[in-house]
Order: sequence, then C-alpha cells, then structure tokens
Amino acid sequence: MSYFDEMQVGTRRVLGSHLFTRDEIIAFARNYDPQTFHVDEEAAKRSPFGALIASGWHTAATWMKYLLEERTRDDAERRARGLPVPDFGPSPGFKNLRWLKPVYAGDTITYATEVREKLPSKSKPEWGLLMAYNTGTNQHGDLVFDFESTVFVRRRA
Repeated sequence: MSYFDEMQVGTRRVLGSHLFTRDEIIAFARNYDPQTFHVDEEAAKRSPFGALIASGWHTAATWMKYLLEERTRDDAERRARGLPVPDFGPSPGFKNLRWLKPVYAGDTITYATEVREKLPSKSKPEWGLLMAYNTGTNQHGDLVFDFESTVFVRRRA
C-alpha cells in the first residue's frame, strides 16, 4: 500500500477471491457463529436460505485476510524496489456493514476496496484518515457484502 499522500480517491483494488467450502463454513461457524443454518446441512435446508450458508462474520473475516495479504505483497514489492514501507495505524471503526445475499457452500467471493475519501488528521499531522468502500461479489456478479471503513495511514515525512 502507499503512503496517505500517494493514495488517490477513486482507486479500486481487487484483493483476491475465496471459495467458501462446506467444511470451512461449518468449522468457522462452530467456533464463532453456531446458528443451525451455518453448521447443520439438514436444518439449513429448512431455513429461509434453503441450504448451508457462511456466517456473515466469516465473509467479513475473509475480507480482512485478503486485505492484509495485499498489504504484505505491496510491502514486499516496495522493499524490493528500495522504497520505504508506510505504516498503517489503527482503524477507528467502520459503518454500514451489510450482508446483502447469502454466501453458499461452493460460492467464490471476490473482495475489493476503493478509496472514497482522505482527510489529514488534525490531532496527528503525521497521519491521515483514509475512508474506503469495501465489497464482496459472488461468481454471478452479485454484491453479497459491503461496508465503509476508516483507517489511519502514515503521511510522508
């Protein structure tokens, strides 16, 4: 990723795609969201979804995994070119998290992020606030997950 000053509003990056398997859906749900339509195929058939689906928290955690993998790749590329690697600070939060369509076993979700706004920090001039729109889209082109995020990003010295 880039320094705050290098980032351009409107820049969209595809973070990666993930195949949600039956076993992965059940394993995640058993640990973190054991509702019947996430852990029991027979009960899921009788649910409003008609089949086993991934927890929304599973789809969100997978987005985070792909974001961090993208940052790791970008950092390695910057180091290889002899460029400094910017720091990312904490996130003060997110808003408008939505699970728009179910993610079924066998669905492949492609995750992306788009820079929507940048604000220099008033209290910490070495940092800026980056606002992004984040999405997950299934193999049919349906938006299944989205939210708006904010994160502190280091400015160039």
